[in-house]
Amino acid sequence: MFIRAYLRASTEDQFADRAKGMLEQFIQERGHKIASYYRENISGTKLDRPELGRLLRDSHRNDILLVEQIDRLTRLSNTDWMTLKKQIEQHELRIVSLDVPTSWQALSDLEASRNDPITRAVIAAINNMLIDLMAAMSHKDWLSRRLRQKQGIERAQSQGKYRGKQADHQRHQKVLYYRKTKKLSIQETAEATGYSCSQICRIQNLYQKNSLD
Repeated sequence: MFIRAYLRASTEDQFADRAKGMLEQFIQERGHKIASYYRENISGTKLDRPELGRLLRDSHRNDILLVEQIDRLTRLSNTDWMTLKKQIEQHELRIVSLDVPTSWQALSDLEASRNDPITRAVIAAINNMLIDLMAAMSHKDWLSRRLRQKQGIERAQSQGKYRGKQADHQRHQKVLYYRKTKKLSIQETAEATGYSCSQICRIQNLYQKNSLD
């Protein structure tokens, strides 16, 4: 059994590794180790996610797909969630999420083996129901936040106050400092600033372009 941790943030400005320490502590307390991490900055409403796809391809029967919360795995519509769930089942992966206690049993094969078949079936059914419910709630929450955001923007626009998303220039300067002055690699700079590697490259290109204009 390999435990594969999936870390997702919705945008490039968010830190996908935020929950890494929490996942490590959770797994260590149960006597296991995380075999590999899969990180990406992409919306949970997208079915096609490169790192999640790589996790599925790397996995073997009875491996664990570990997430902090179900919304890190999915904010998909019900149709797309059923598609992803089928893919997970085809790879015979078991989902363990910190916010779904019934899923934790997958980390203890010994405890599961002590249960009679009926008990195991009941626990599995409850676990699947809870995961499906939280997947639906995650998508509903995303829809609600999108609606509130749209309403807020429309109101700000009507009042002439909307300027769009502003760049974090102070954080950008940290990227340039680590890259140019400290001579850190792109990966080291990403770890130091919380940006992704692709975002580090975009920030560099932005300031290089501005210096030529």
